[in-house]
Amino acid sequence: MAENVFLFIPNIIGYMRIVLALAAFYFMRTNYILTAFCYLLSGFLDAFDGHAARHYNQSTKFGAMLDQLTDRLALMCFCIGLSVLYPDYYFFFQLNCALDIASHWLHLHQSNLSGRTSHKLIDLSGNPILRIYYTSKPVLFIMCCGNEMFFGMLYLLYFAEGPKLLLDMGLYRLLMYISLPIMLLKALISLIHLITASKNMVAIDMAERSKSNVDSAEENLM
Repeated sequence: MAENVFLFIPNIIGYMRIVLALAAFYFMRTNYILTAFCYLLSGFLDAFDGHAARHYNQSTKFGAMLDQLTDRLALMCFCIGLSVLYPDYYFFFQLNCALDIASHWLHLHQSNLSGRTSHKLIDLSGNPILRIYYTSKPVLFIMCCGNEMFFGMLYLLYFAEGPKLLLDMGLYRLLMYISLPIMLLKALISLIHLITASKNMVAIDMAERSKSNVDSAEENLM
């Protein structure tokens, strides 16, 4: 009996993430508590689909693509909502989305053309910043969580300050300040990501053109 990849456990987790994200976007302007709960739970489940895929031996190309698309589009849609709440900063949100999507899309495409099996398997002899980012799980976890925390706290701040802490500063504002450097660093990594992937794409082009020229020369000699 053929397996149904659509019903693999990690993919079901992925569908749950999409439903939760959609609920968060729908209530974004009317119920910030429900929005925060759904969005954070969707992001929390992202930590489990990979473990489920390995545990149940259900790693698939569809699942990897589903995970990537959910991550990218969830952040993009959330930033669209933030640009409505903070119209003076819409260009920043647009720039962040463009950089995030472009860098990941180009790297994924370059990885496929290079014959790699995962968008996270980079050339370890390449850029040292990307090497640390992709090979150190604690670093990757902190960067991803910190980036999501910044946008999440920025959203909550539109409605409330949160519990008061030191110097009468609210929890949401404090967490936003703490995660701000992480968000900026991740944006820088995305830029490096984009440049590195672009160089790899050009290298692939040059190799293919060189092979094509050699084949043409051999044909002319025959």
